[in-house]
Amino acid sequence: MKFTKMQGLGNDYVYVNCFQEKIENPSELSIKVSDRHFGIGADGLILIKPSDVADFEMEMYNADGSQGAMCGNGIRCVAKYVYDYGLTDKTSITVNTKSGIKYLDLTIENGKAVQIRVNMGAPILEASRIPVVSSKERVINEPVIVDGKEYHITAVSMGNPHAVTYIDDVKGLEIEKIGPQFENHEIFPDRVNTEFVKVLDSHTVEMRVWERGSGETLACGTGACAVAVASILNGLTEEEVTVKLLGGDLKIRWDRKENLVYMTGPAEVVFDGEF
Repeated sequence: MKFTKMQGLGNDYVYVNCFQEKIENPSELSIKVSDRHFGIGADGLILIKPSDVADFEMEMYNADGSQGAMCGNGIRCVAKYVYDYGLTDKTSITVNTKSGIKYLDLTIENGKAVQIRVNMGAPILEASRIPVVSSKERVINEPVIVDGKEYHITAVSMGNPHAVTYIDDVKGLEIEKIGPQFENHEIFPDRVNTEFVKVLDSHTVEMRVWERGSGETLACGTGACAVAVASILNGLTEEEVTVKLLGGDLKIRWDRKENLVYMTGPAEVVFDGEF
């Protein structure tokens, strides 16, 4: 199997061109290739496939083999792959995902895609659709007890569920301890991605993320979008936010008139190989 390893802000995946390759058991393959000691090493596996409803289809699997609905960093890499490797010459493309069709605009330099803006669609705020168990229609700055401590969370889905909580010390957080407690908390029936956030100013936040099925990653595109939406809903930032992640920065804008979230960031090829 030929593959390309790519990363968006350090959120790395193994990409397979399914126009040329046939993958029988992607869940099992994702576990194997993601292993950083015995495999290639990645946060998961992403298959680039033909689509009847869009230019391409993205099918993604986490490092534990579970299938994900959407990955913001991953879809930017899909856009770079299909342009750089000659599957398209268009600079505006559509990609079908489990959370719907996404619209991407590519910035090209020297024949390569270097920056990608993704229309991530409308944020989902209804508790039942995220899903999060709550007596309220929306979960905004609501208290929850995790590992004996009270946190306040804002729940947002960007095609996958996120719990955003604000803390004073992001860098010193013992995320390996608290992350799994959030991920598997009883109020999240499908588990949850958790963003731990510190607001720096009205246009800038920093965050660390614990992703369901993958643990801490250097970046999470849908998580950054959820953080921007949550920060705006809580009156902490303006509509355009720079989200500082361990792997770098993403620019997020929530156009509240259109109710659409736009994410802009880089994508890079690490290497090609065979597995």
